[in-house]
Amino acid sequence: MRNAAEREVRCDLAAAHRLAVRDGLNEGAWNHLSVMSPDEPGVMLITPGYTHWSMVNASNLAAVDEDGEPVREGGPVPSVAGFIIHMPVHQAITEAQCLMHVHAPYITALSMRKDVRLDTSSSQQAAQFCDDVAYYDSYDGLLVAAEEGRRMAEAMDGRRVLMMRNHGAMVAGKTVGQAYIDLYQLERACMYQILATGDGHALEGIPPDIAAAIGRDARERPRSDRFFRAMRDVLDAGEPDYAA
Repeated sequence: MRNAAEREVRCDLAAAHRLAVRDGLNEGAWNHLSVMSPDEPGVMLITPGYTHWSMVNASNLAAVDEDGEPVREGGPVPSVAGFIIHMPVHQAITEAQCLMHVHAPYITALSMRKDVRLDTSSSQQAAQFCDDVAYYDSYDGLLVAAEEGRRMAEAMDGRRVLMMRNHGAMVAGKTVGQAYIDLYQLERACMYQILATGDGHALEGIPPDIAAAIGRDARERPRSDRFFRAMRDVLDAGEPDYAA
């Protein structure tokens, strides 16, 4: 029987999958969310492969070791790409207890632009990521080796967001709640930037000192866990099977 800490982390990660469907952040059975187990060092809980996110629950998350093998015989396994991206980043950036990689519409649209840069002075949402966005400017096609994940970790260099050329983004957090709320806000920030500049208009930016202060506050006093709990309450009312 799992202890209370792992039970809660599993419920949080399952909830994040369900919320992503509601919030338009997922792509069916593709992409992946992960968190390191609080019970077993080196064990990663991650999206089960070939499972639509609306069907993910606390019990069917894949639990794998550092070689990608299920920790329990016959247990679910992640997609190859999921393991290749997530495990090396978790290992390289120990503060990144939770990682979320998605191809959300506006995040991906920004990653496709020649200047794949989030303007962190463009909106209140964007300013939360001031000095906290890294860029992975190469796209090498389908992922087949863990070396790709190690290069991503090197590019990320401890930041909360990695914008990935032609490939969406990865968001890191100390908790599932922090990572999910950052992911939600990142999609909004990208949406606002694309909508505001789509017809050629220039942006009226937030003053740099104010943007920097908002970014510091987001890093030093995260309130995301409370917001995430409120979002989980919606699932408790409408989709309680996520915690099964």
